[in-house]
Amino acid sequence: MTLKSLLMGAVASAALAPAAFAERGADGEVSIIYWQAPSILNPFLSGGTKDVESASLVLEPLARYDETGALTPFLAEDIPTVGNGGVSEDLTTITWKIKPGLLWSDGTPVTSADVKFTAEYCMHPEGGCAQLAFFDGVENVETPDDLTVKVTFNQPKPNPYGPFVGGQSPIIQAAQFADCLGAKAPECTEANFNPIGTGPFVVDEFRPNDTIQYSANTNYRDPSKPAFAKVNFKGGGDALAAGRAVLETGEFDYAWNLQLAPDVIANLEEGGKGKAIAGFGPLVERLEMNMTDPSPDLPEGERATVAHPHPFLSDPAVRAALSMAIDRPLLVEIGYGKAGKPTCDLVPVPDNYSAGNTHCFEQDIEGAKAMLDEAGWVDSNGNGTRDKDGVELSILYQTSTNAVRQDFQALIKEWWSEIGVETELRNLDASVFFGGDPGSPDTFQKFYADVEMYANTFNGTDPQQYLAAYRCGNEPKPDSQWQGENINRFCDPAYDELIDELARTGDIAKRGEIAIKMNNMLTKDTNTIVPLVHRGRVSAHASSLGGVILNVWDSELWNVADWHRVK
Repeated sequence: MTLKSLLMGAVASAALAPAAFAERGADGEVSIIYWQAPSILNPFLSGGTKDVESASLVLEPLARYDETGALTPFLAEDIPTVGNGGVSEDLTTITWKIKPGLLWSDGTPVTSADVKFTAEYCMHPEGGCAQLAFFDGVENVETPDDLTVKVTFNQPKPNPYGPFVGGQSPIIQAAQFADCLGAKAPECTEANFNPIGTGPFVVDEFRPNDTIQYSANTNYRDPSKPAFAKVNFKGGGDALAAGRAVLETGEFDYAWNLQLAPDVIANLEEGGKGKAIAGFGPLVERLEMNMTDPSPDLPEGERATVAHPHPFLSDPAVRAALSMAIDRPLLVEIGYGKAGKPTCDLVPVPDNYSAGNTHCFEQDIEGAKAMLDEAGWVDSNGNGTRDKDGVELSILYQTSTNAVRQDFQALIKEWWSEIGVETELRNLDASVFFGGDPGSPDTFQKFYADVEMYANTFNGTDPQQYLAAYRCGNEPKPDSQWQGENINRFCDPAYDELIDELARTGDIAKRGEIAIKMNNMLTKDTNTIVPLVHRGRVSAHASSLGGVILNVWDSELWNVADWHRVK
């Protein structure tokens, strides 16, 4: 579906699995395992997928993307379009109508004031909102009545479905978070760990980086759902143990993100307790090159900030050489098999937004050496590591602890050694790395390393919000509580102009041209981001668990209200 057809009113709606149950909680308990353990249940304070998805059982947006990438209403009555009058003809406003009768899990009414407050919470200049890019261009949010929300943008917005759409941008309760604005946001432990929501479940007990116990929300809008009375959500361990717990032992019903070699998954499936499910969305495993200096010799408030450019990764020749030395097809073969594809792009799909670059598919060790030679990086002291002006090409390369990622690290370290780059490897517990704790030195946002590797994706089929994350000023920093989506601290005013141009462009072909140009500025032209593998999402569920529909465009737990036990 094109953006134009969506705006004009041709809105697709999710064909959710019909309920196989008639009484809330009748199917007892369901057990879910995420080997990256959630550390917070407020997606506005974490960019980690495991935090966003565990929160999605409780917190919901006005609309979501279904398994096809089409928008479908959740808390809203319908999807606003130009055709139905919900989006203004000049594309500067979008007006949402909230379903009447919705209650928060504490029994109080859901109103437009909660939606407006959510925008104020995320847009607060001292709040460090991890999802700020969703509100890019929002001028104000009005509440004409208790069930109406009007969002006004600072320019025509052909894609107005950013704020309050998708699992990364849900609605939070104004009453619960009233005292949590700005710098106070991370201090509101009770609200961040036990949010009041509208989703099918409520939090009974949350142990950060360990377990979450949920129970059915007695105020959920469908009296027959959810089928399960309890959710046992286990975090931690590793992908192999998670896969085994579903596919071999049957201890759990659902395992997320089985980042395992394909032969390992096939062997696990022989256990007969469940099946692996997979789908390709825009998920890309990549390297982020730190454009700032992470040296511990700098004061804490200045370390990894734009005040101090990186001593050698600021050189484009170094970044290009590091990319050229990598054998992406081999990484795919070893790590993902058919569940992966080599990629040179940050946005590999949908086709309209994909550059389709292939320049990085062939490893070029000799070319990388020649590039470094030409840029003046030579081994002047004979220690095996290239240097220039007293600065050695010595890299701290970090990622989360995972067998596939550690295999990648080992291979990339070897390839980089062949071109005269010394590499120290660090792997961190995924719950900490993706946790977003502003007090931790080991988060991917704080980026106290030279290079880090991870994967993330975007909600829906339009990458506008995803690409807008790299706006100047959106980097994690002390005064944003170390939150922000511009992880590598990239900054180019010309790129910022393209963010604004994309935001006001409606023609689908032209939008594709702009997005491809932005993709290339981050990857091919600068190697600030070095894409490695276009990954399929692979998860697993028990044979006895019905209603599961894998969604690569939103939270995997998007339709957990429809899960049920197969009799």
